[in-house]
Amino acid sequence: MSQAKAYAAFDPTSPLGPWDFERREVGEHDVQIEIKYCGVCHSDLHQVRNEWGGAMYPLVPGHEIVGVVTKVGSKVKKFKEGDLAGVGCFVDSCRECHSCKEGLEQYCEVQNVGTYSSFERDGKTITYGGYSSHIVVDENYTLKVPKNLDLARTAPLLCAGITTYSPIMQWKIGKGHRVGIVGLGGLGHMAVKIAAAKGADVTVLSTSPNKEQDAKDLGAHNFAVTKNPETLKELRNSFDFIIDTVSAPHDYNLYLSMLKRDGTMILLGAPPEPSPVAGFSLIARRKRLVGSMIGGIPETQEMLDFCAEHNIMSDIELIPISEINDAYERMLRSDVKYRFVIDMASL
Repeated sequence: MSQAKAYAAFDPTSPLGPWDFERREVGEHDVQIEIKYCGVCHSDLHQVRNEWGGAMYPLVPGHEIVGVVTKVGSKVKKFKEGDLAGVGCFVDSCRECHSCKEGLEQYCEVQNVGTYSSFERDGKTITYGGYSSHIVVDENYTLKVPKNLDLARTAPLLCAGITTYSPIMQWKIGKGHRVGIVGLGGLGHMAVKIAAAKGADVTVLSTSPNKEQDAKDLGAHNFAVTKNPETLKELRNSFDFIIDTVSAPHDYNLYLSMLKRDGTMILLGAPPEPSPVAGFSLIARRKRLVGSMIGGIPETQEMLDFCAEHNIMSDIELIPISEINDAYERMLRSDVKYRFVIDMASL
């Protein structure tokens, strides 16, 4: 076993604080990674506060992990000491079901092992995430980080990046498509960058007029304020795809009205309450309402390589670990452009 330092939540209401624990020894197929940076995802906050249920305390959050390999197992083939490596939202799966065999481990039909607050495949060992000094992960669930990417700005690609890249690839969004992006936060700003790099004509759909310049700076071709009734009329039947990144309650029917015939609206955000959808919002023009989440290991590696080729990284605010509780409160106020990343040297 190896001693690890971390910041952990000890119950749903108390602030995160320092905690020491033991990581497993490096097995023959494992790599040990010294964590340099860890992104802060909104799902970290949901889990810490047990808003989704099932939280296991002490809980060490963090699933946007990048760092340097410091030790490898005797049978590891993909990594060597000194390599840059990343870990995303899961660290294992059953490896045998149809989804796993197709490289879609995120949809494992038996057990997808979350990077934190989850049980390992043995059913009893709890996983601890990236708000920590190091992590030990099977090489098959570890990503190679391209050297030309800024390491801190790469961390959020392991969740926000792949969450937006995966549906863009699944529905083959690119040149010749007009795409609306709902929301310009951690997910939305990555959706803009990736869709634009794929050649799509990108419009940011926002309730905040003051985000227009930011949207254009990120690569959006157009910006529309959805509180403006005239704008809504102009946007009816406009888009081939709409990528909805918003997790706050909002009207799906409003955005469905903006799709062309046979258009597709892709949900990435998860509002806390069910959102009603009128039948005719879909029926009238043969529209589709679909959902997506993160990608599997092969697609996540593909995403990292694509981002390296196109110089795509997250826009971040780098913070010391001591500011994590304040960062959570700021995140609730949408007071970040566009992702917090923890400098783990501050641990």
